[in-house]
Amino acid sequence: MTANASPEIANSIQIGECTLNYHDQGQGDAILLIHGSGPGVTAWANWRGVIPTLSQQARVIAPDMLGFGYSRCPGDWSLDPDTWVQSLLALLDALDIPRVSIVGNSFGGAIALAFAKACPERVQRLVLMGAAGLSFPLTEGLDKVWGYQPSLQAMRELMEVFAYDHSLINDDLVRMRFEASTRDDVQSRFAQLFPAPRQQGVEMLALAEDDLRALVHQTLLIHGRDDQVIPLAVSERMLRLIPHAQMHVFGECGHWVQIERAQAFTRLLVDFLIEQPATTGA
Repeated sequence: MTANASPEIANSIQIGECTLNYHDQGQGDAILLIHGSGPGVTAWANWRGVIPTLSQQARVIAPDMLGFGYSRCPGDWSLDPDTWVQSLLALLDALDIPRVSIVGNSFGGAIALAFAKACPERVQRLVLMGAAGLSFPLTEGLDKVWGYQPSLQAMRELMEVFAYDHSLINDDLVRMRFEASTRDDVQSRFAQLFPAPRQQGVEMLALAEDDLRALVHQTLLIHGRDDQVIPLAVSERMLRLIPHAQMHVFGECGHWVQIERAQAFTRLLVDFLIEQPATTGA
């Protein structure tokens, strides 16, 4: 394991033919953070506003998922939910972590659900934020995310899709995320993940409704009412399907809940994952 001065590069661990870049901060019960699938995304870019607070009271594990950020796997690999879940299991095994609560953002929410389906005994609680994981018609916003072609203008338009409050978007932020999306082989890897027709990507990440009905975990759904990427209706369906689910909806908020409602979002996580009794089921 190694460290680097860049905040996005933390620890490195070899998992079979792959190398995972992951953050590991704090002590106590483990919380696994799974980022979304935006261009140039890393675990740190997605969760930098959450990790410092959570890690004061828990052990926080936040990897760059295979195909994203500074994690590496063979270029000819076909990445799918099973592969992503197995890589996370291998990481947790290597770190000797038998059980985690999982927070999944968008794409990460779908992987959190796939993980809970595959290994229910390894999961304490679930938080699904603007999560994919059910079939729904591809939105224009998600098509823009997965179909991104690098330019400053395209990145600005994409960030305007993510955020309800466009005052958050400035030239420096646009340039920073644009540069992240064009670093090394990031764009070539990203283009392979969700090729057209992109409805196939939605279906790849979707679980059957019966899989959600079978979940035994206490689950918190969080969604921005004005999300243009993953419709609020997806979380509303999950609320009806998952037996032990509750939901919090932020008005005047888009797909960037952890940024647009950073303090309130983190308070929800602390209350649900740390301060409430650590149980599964009802």
